[in-house]
Amino acid sequence: MKTLYMLGLAGLLMLPAVAAARAQAGNYPDKPVTIIADAAPGATPDVDARAIADGLSKMWGQQVIVVNRPGANGSIAAHAASDAVPDGYTLFMPAFSTFAALQTTAPNLPLKLPRDFIPIGYTAENPMFFAVNPSIGIASLPQLIAAAKKDPGRISIAVTGVGRMTHLTGLLFQERADVSLLPVPYNSGPAAALADVVSDRVAMIIEGYSGIVGAVKAGQVKLIAVASPERLPQFPDVPTVAETIPGFAARGWQVLVAPNGTPKPIIDKVSVDLAKVVTDAKFKERLANIGSYSRAMTPDEVLTFVQKEQDTWLPILQKISDK
Repeated sequence: MKTLYMLGLAGLLMLPAVAAARAQAGNYPDKPVTIIADAAPGATPDVDARAIADGLSKMWGQQVIVVNRPGANGSIAAHAASDAVPDGYTLFMPAFSTFAALQTTAPNLPLKLPRDFIPIGYTAENPMFFAVNPSIGIASLPQLIAAAKKDPGRISIAVTGVGRMTHLTGLLFQERADVSLLPVPYNSGPAAALADVVSDRVAMIIEGYSGIVGAVKAGQVKLIAVASPERLPQFPDVPTVAETIPGFAARGWQVLVAPNGTPKPIIDKVSVDLAKVVTDAKFKERLANIGSYSRAMTPDEVLTFVQKEQDTWLPILQKISDK
């Protein structure tokens, strides 16, 4: 009887907490929500994050603010997000590279789910585009490979964030094509890097389309390949890297997560609402026009997806880093 009494008392003591969590979910959000992004302003993940924030803002009637915390392979943003109060008003949108960063370059990474954060949903993915300054006289990926083989280390490539997907794609390309490029690193996202490619100080750049769209439309850089499995409907004239290097594919992606301790009712609500945003036809078209693609995932699906991506990429990245 005493055991039953204690269990009953424990249950009564839990009721206020359960009621509070339900109340939070019912009223959530009743003030602005912050999404911490580990990308630099103007980078493709940042553009995607702001599109997601805009969609959620309209749905919730509350402002959703994107705060950029780039640097240190994503660890700066991850620390800021993990230290936040777990009440649903600070969320985190890490990019692929934050889950794939090697221990040798970022001791506190890679992130692991659900150890570090609670998964909420999938936001967007971005196949990597290869672009060159037209003045270098290279109009295709086979020409790039031939030139790089003829004169190893001469062709320069802008690296928009060491350890990010743009960088990793370049490393994987060099390994698979058996070429050597000259890396030129930038720490402030694609803007400065693209400016140097446009001005012919650097020969090429690998980026998500939204990070280079202005220069592409102005004819300042030329797209020579995209690392999607098949040609994209919005870019039918851009060959895939796989047409030259069979099986080659590389995409960035972002997921939405919350600090550990965030109430489950809030996680569930944000997950459902995020799925509505990313599956909206107009939203999907908006992203596709800037070379990003959205789809919905449940928290469990995000967990499985991230773990599979880590299992696929980490051995490749370790192999590259050991060279």
